[in-house]
Amino acid sequence: MDTMDVLGLTRTPTAQRPLLGQTMLVVEDSRFACEAVRMMCLRSGARMRRADSLQTAQRHLAVYHPTVLLVDVGLPDGSGLDLIGAMAQAQPRIDVIIGTSGDSAMRDAVLEAGANAFLEKPVDSLLAFQSLILAHTPTDRQPPFPRAVTDEQISPDRIAYHDDLNHVAQVLADDGVSAGTIDYVTQFLGGVARSAQDYDLDKAVTDLARMRHAGRNPAGGIATLSRMVHSRIAAAGVI
Repeated sequence: MDTMDVLGLTRTPTAQRPLLGQTMLVVEDSRFACEAVRMMCLRSGARMRRADSLQTAQRHLAVYHPTVLLVDVGLPDGSGLDLIGAMAQAQPRIDVIIGTSGDSAMRDAVLEAGANAFLEKPVDSLLAFQSLILAHTPTDRQPPFPRAVTDEQISPDRIAYHDDLNHVAQVLADDGVSAGTIDYVTQFLGGVARSAQDYDLDKAVTDLARMRHAGRNPAGGIATLSRMVHSRIAAAGVI
C-alpha cells in the first residue's frame, strides 16, 4: 500500500462523507459504469482506482490492498467470478468484496464465489451504493454518527458512454461474429445501454442474445446492433 493510502485509512468517516478512508479497486471494462462509481466515491469520500481487465487487476493487487473490491462479472479476458473467488480466499482478505453485473441472475454465482454482496447495474443510487458498502464494513471504519441520508441519482458524463460504444465497434470490427464475441458484446453493452437509459439499443442487445442462445443465425442481429452503435457514434461526432 502506498503512503497516500496509509494516510487515507487514518481519516475518520463523517456524516457527509461516510466512506472517507476507504480505498476501492473497481475492476470494470465499461468507462460509463466506472464513471458512475467514481462520482459516488467522490461524493462519499472514498479513493478509487480502476482496472479494465483481470490482468490489470492482478497487477494492481500485487502492490495495492484496497478496503473495497468491486468486480464486474463479465470482463474482456475472463470471468470476474474467478477473481472474486481468489480474493475471497486470500490472506489478509479485502474487507468488502462486491460483484456486479447487469444480469440479476448472476447474484447467486457472485455470492457462491465468495463475495460479500451483489450490486446490480445500473449503479445510480448514491444511498444504495453507500449502504451496501457500509453494511459489510468493519465497525472501526463506520461513521461515528448517523450519516446524512441523501438518495442522489448519479448521471455520468455521456462522453464515457460514447467511449464504450467505440469500444464495442472496435471489438466487432476486430473479432467478427464468434460466439465468444457475441457473448462479451451482449453482456457488456446490455449493462451500458441500461445505465444510459438507451432502451432501443438495449432491446437490440437482448434480441441478439436471444438469437445466440436459441441457436439461430445471429448475422441479422449483429448487423442491426452494429448499425445502431455506429449511428450513435456518428451522432455524437465521436470517431
